[in-house]
Amino acid sequence: MRETLELKAELRSGTGKGPAYRTRQKGFIPAIVYGGKDAPQAVMLASRELERQVGAENFLTSLFMLEVEGKKTRVIPRDVQLDPVSDRPVHVDFMRLEAGTTITLAIPVHFKGSDVSPGIKRGGTLNIVRHEVELVCPVDNIPEFLEADLSAMEINDSLHISAIKLPEGVRPTIARDFTIASVVAPSAMREELAKGEAAPAAEGAAPAAAAEKK
Repeated sequence: MRETLELKAELRSGTGKGPAYRTRQKGFIPAIVYGGKDAPQAVMLASRELERQVGAENFLTSLFMLEVEGKKTRVIPRDVQLDPVSDRPVHVDFMRLEAGTTITLAIPVHFKGSDVSPGIKRGGTLNIVRHEVELVCPVDNIPEFLEADLSAMEINDSLHISAIKLPEGVRPTIARDFTIASVVAPSAMREELAKGEAAPAAEGAAPAAAAEKK
């Protein structure tokens, strides 16, 4: 399961562009914490620490234990605004994660077994349809990633979501058994198959043409 990271914040007074600008001038990034039973809370985080977290992979699906004035709350980032010039964060929205609730997240898919897949070893190409899957997850059971096993896949095989083991209580937002990836034939093989299908059709067309002339 996904690791919960520690993050510290301080309360800030005032909202809007003016107070937010002054917060950034002091070396902090303004943020808002919302959701759950408590009212939204305006906070600020040290710029250097937040920039380090935002630069990490999958920031928007990372779990944090946010400490504000000694009180810790489990949160997840739901939005981060970046400066269009410097690409640095200028504001972050955090959502509280209360026990017993669910959240919808895009979870990345990790692929294994491509080195032993019969189809890929024969020259087939892995066609990834979904690099991530949108899932409804209990906040206490959010997977870090989904693992897709390609080790038994032949050319023209497809791997569907039903082939991936999901954690307890986790389900896709899409009800049907959708495709995650497939192994497609190399272009040379596809051309040979196309020629093979075209040949019988051409042979059948010749007698028909001769019959029309009679």
